[in-house]
Amino acid sequence: MSKIAHIKHRIRSVKNTRQITKAMELVASSKMKRAQDRAIAGRDYALLLARLLHIATTHAEIPNHPLMEKREVKRRGILVLSTDKGLCGPLNANLFREINKIKGEADFVSVGRKAKQYLSRTGRNLVADFSVSDRVAFGEVRPIIEHMLEQYRSGRIDTLEVVFPRFINTLIQKTLTVRVLPILDLQEMIDTLDLKKDHKHVEDLEDNREIKFEPSAPEILEKLPDLFIKEQLYQFIVSAKASEHSARRVAMKNASDNASKLVDSLILKYNKARQAAITQEIVEISAAAASD
Repeated sequence: MSKIAHIKHRIRSVKNTRQITKAMELVASSKMKRAQDRAIAGRDYALLLARLLHIATTHAEIPNHPLMEKREVKRRGILVLSTDKGLCGPLNANLFREINKIKGEADFVSVGRKAKQYLSRTGRNLVADFSVSDRVAFGEVRPIIEHMLEQYRSGRIDTLEVVFPRFINTLIQKTLTVRVLPILDLQEMIDTLDLKKDHKHVEDLEDNREIKFEPSAPEILEKLPDLFIKEQLYQFIVSAKASEHSARRVAMKNASDNASKLVDSLILKYNKARQAAITQEIVEISAAAASD
């Protein structure tokens, strides 16, 4: 294959790749928007649950809920939220670096194929693995939540911690390790949920009016921590999905831009090679005519 034909083949190949990356960028943009909308839609509800939980624990003379009692930590429970597919930049690599910081006895539960593969490859104690769709219905999350709560209540694990990429904006995803159980610091949990930046602190949510609980404060407190944990974990999973799609969108946009630059460079090389070939042909024809 001549040099010119080789360059033409490369140009055609890079253009085809650019079409694919551009299509993947558009798909990721659409999925990211839906994931963002789901995350935002549940924030006010999560804040309301935090406020109710704070009121119930401060205005009623009731014993602590089992999910709110501090334990001696012998074995940690780690829920890792990753992606099923690649092509999302350094998202999973940053997640794995966070996992490497975890020392001591720990049981791992993965959500996403990438975390499952990494935990198995590195010899971590992977006790369960799950997967969720891009639309992340709450029904998909329920088995994950119930499994983690059962492990905690049975005493198998003494903490529940979530390692996930928190969605900040389209360009920024921050990998975090967040302790969910036991519930000890409501303010930290509210901040981690990435609620509105102008929300009040837990201390400011106090209401000096007389609080009446129906049916009763103990009955409310019995159910409320479970609801709060379920909503919080759902928010984390939705945030991880938004992070995945935004990271993939950025990665595919960069790939498309790089492909465009490469095409321009190859076209320039093609034109130079073509001009050189034409010049060489003219020289050969002139030389042949002169010899005659």
